[in-house]
Amino acid sequence: MTEFEQQLQKHIEDLEIKQAFQEHTIEELNDAVTAHQKAIDRMNTQIAFLVSKLRSMEPANIAGMDEETPPPHY
Repeated sequence: MTEFEQQLQKHIEDLEIKQAFQEHTIEELNDAVTAHQKAIDRMNTQIAFLVSKLRSMEPANIAGMDEETPPPHY
């Protein structure tokens, strides 16, 4: 094998190693994105539940500040 062929073979091996690391990194990133999306979906469900609970709540029997009469010492 000539020196040029050896250099070419070494270059190909380096590229294959880099490609393998990139594939691994892409898989890890995909797993992270999937986990984040599941968390976002779960939080959206929780927010929707809380919004429905808030909308269904009866207003409190406490008068607003503009409806309150001032205290006697006022």
